Amino acid sequence: MTLKTLLSVIGVDQSDADLETALALSGDSNAHLSVFVVSVAAPPPVGEYAAMISEPWMAERKLDLANLQKRTDDVTKLISASEQSVDVTGDYAEAAWTDEVVGQRARYTDLTLLGPELREDDRLGSFVLNGALFDSGKPVLVLPKRGGATLSPKRVMIAWDSRLEASRAVSEALPLLTGAEQVHVAMVDPVANERDSGPEPGADIATYLARHGVNVTVDRLPSGERKAAHVLGRHAVDVSAELIVMGAYRHSRLRERLFGGVTRTMLEEPPVPLFMAH
Repeated sequence: MTLKTLLSVIGVDQSDADLETALALSGDSNAHLSVFVVSVAAPPPVGEYAAMISEPWMAERKLDLANLQKRTDDVTKLISASEQSVDVTGDYAEAAWTDEVVGQRARYTDLTLLGPELREDDRLGSFVLNGALFDSGKPVLVLPKRGGATLSPKRVMIAWDSRLEASRAVSEALPLLTGAEQVHVAMVDPVANERDSGPEPGADIATYLARHGVNVTVDRLPSGERKAAHVLGRHAVDVSAELIVMGAYRHSRLRERLFGGVTRTMLEEPPVPLFMAH
């Protein structure tokens, strides 16, 4: 499978930086770009004073809708001069359902792009990340603040731990892995037994990738009492990786999504673009 449709979610108050990156990535990969402009609605007033503040709340929603329409129009105008295949839609989403709204939209694309400006939005960024990762069944590309991004990486690092999420991420990333010159399978403190990574950690995934024509090397890394995420991030820099492929782990509590330790740390400041799947 090749990447034919990319999704870029942007907020009403964002600049065009994330959008310009998305346009460049879709252009380089000859993919259609879907731009989804999202505004998160203010929650309705509750309690004994609800009636008193309902008018200001309605006025705020009316202003939000006007700003959403203006931002959608501005984005449409910005990309109108482009010869690329692009569509633009907007949504005024209730806070309780924003992640599901994004997830439903992402189901009809191959990859969701999460730019640094959106990632730093404490409200919308978490909704988009949760929805795209856990409600769409599709992968996400998390873009760092610094450095370029490409969908044709020459050197890739896979953060491998033999778990289902890592396997899913590798499967989704195959179109990128097969085009790379070198792929490093990185394992931190792997355990050599049948229940974990097999008698020779990394051998099974290396064989699988080699059958797809991937030039693969297995790197078994000692943690030295450092966090696994820090070891992986350092190794990605050491091997000059242009992309990290890894599974996204979570713990669910009702509608709140809590990321596992390695996932959370890597998301805080990714050293290079992260290709993630759950």
